[in-house]
Amino acid sequence: MFFQRFYDDTLAQTSYLIGCAATGEAMVIDPNRDVAQYIRAADDEGLRITHVTETHIHADFLSGTRELAHVTGAVMYLSDEGGPGWQYAFARQGGAVRLHDGDHLMVGNIRFDVLHTPGHTPEHIAFMVTDTAGATGPMGIVTGDFVFVGDVGRPDLLEKAANVAGSADGAARALWRSLAKFRALPDHLQVWPGHGAGSACGKGLSAVPQSTVGYEKLFNWAFGAGTEGEFVAQVLADQPEPPRYFAEMKRLNRDGPPILDGFRRPPRLAPADLPRLLEEGAVVVDARPSAAFAERHLPGTVHIPLDRSFTTWAGWLLPYDRQFYLLVSGEAPLRLDEALRDLALIGLDGAAGWFGEDAITSWGAAGRAYGHTAAIGPEDLAVRKERGEVAVLDIRGQAEWKAARLPGVENIPLGYLLDRLDEVPADGPLVVHCQSGGRSLIAASLLEARGRAGVLNLDGGIAAWERAGLPVER
Repeated sequence: MFFQRFYDDTLAQTSYLIGCAATGEAMVIDPNRDVAQYIRAADDEGLRITHVTETHIHADFLSGTRELAHVTGAVMYLSDEGGPGWQYAFARQGGAVRLHDGDHLMVGNIRFDVLHTPGHTPEHIAFMVTDTAGATGPMGIVTGDFVFVGDVGRPDLLEKAANVAGSADGAARALWRSLAKFRALPDHLQVWPGHGAGSACGKGLSAVPQSTVGYEKLFNWAFGAGTEGEFVAQVLADQPEPPRYFAEMKRLNRDGPPILDGFRRPPRLAPADLPRLLEEGAVVVDARPSAAFAERHLPGTVHIPLDRSFTTWAGWLLPYDRQFYLLVSGEAPLRLDEALRDLALIGLDGAAGWFGEDAITSWGAAGRAYGHTAAIGPEDLAVRKERGEVAVLDIRGQAEWKAARLPGVENIPLGYLLDRLDEVPADGPLVVHCQSGGRSLIAASLLEARGRAGVLNLDGGIAAWERAGLPVER
């Protein structure tokens, strides 16, 4: 049996290529939209991708199942569980084989047994994997977003992201019942999950790439809950805010993701085009490093640095229904391609053009003023806050705010900032802060782009505040 794990840092997402060396057939489980990586890996091993499947209708990235089937001719295998509201709308027209609890399929000599594991989503399935050429029982289980290392898939996304009112409690109880199936599995089975640390599909995922059933039963918090009620309360408590784009991913992945046919680079635009676009209200994303943006940027641009969190905040803040433009630095074409790939992974295909750093230079050469986001140190903020000279806004997640916060400071999570601008203190200088200063610079750019002058960023965030020995509320 050939087995390869693919991990995408920007999504904290895992997919798997599992193949039979004897027959040359292979299956990809939970592919993302960068399908070329699976094709290259299969080619390197002399395998043909003949099957493609996924554990559920994903919310955090645009599935590559349909794309991979289109490119390779592989047959799609999709869950037919979950009831009419959460089945794959494109399954029939795409010629997919629909899977149910207890079904199995063969990929050469590799057997995949289907286990319906609702809770995270109603249609969720897992795959028990057996290499029949050398074993009579399974080696492991591909769990998707059912069981992670150290955590379980959150059951509140249908309610919070897809607006299915009142569904979280029932989903949590379904997850409890699914965990009873997991408890009955042999302890030696390896657990191959769909996400790692950093994913918003749970609240305490480990960075360890895989585990065993026995280990999870011993040390995963979910198996320590004594009663169903205790589990439901714990699994629903303090889940992170689901990014705005999750609802769009649910819809697209259910109805049928558009075929991409490769990542396409939009045209590079002349620096002279940028002032006009900003005047017209175009969305221009400055993806340069945060220090460069804070020091000097073009007023009206939105800062989303091209780092591990780029995909998350792009999904929160960029529109799916209109075009946008990118401003990148360094080895511009390489950085641009990285950004385009990350955006495509969540279906943001609307990049209409891009600019290099010459657009920054050209702006000043034409006599236009640059924007600058000043930082304020913790001790200085403490003094000015005590005097009532500044207002302060915490833009971290609500669970972070509940755990520790500056005294008397209110919270608007960054992802909801544009929806709650009327709650932002309107008078005087405003200081925004997060945990370490990165997210709050994004928040400052959003406020500045909407005309708020003189926004300050707390240097080092609340972490620096606490290191300085200043008081927090808990």
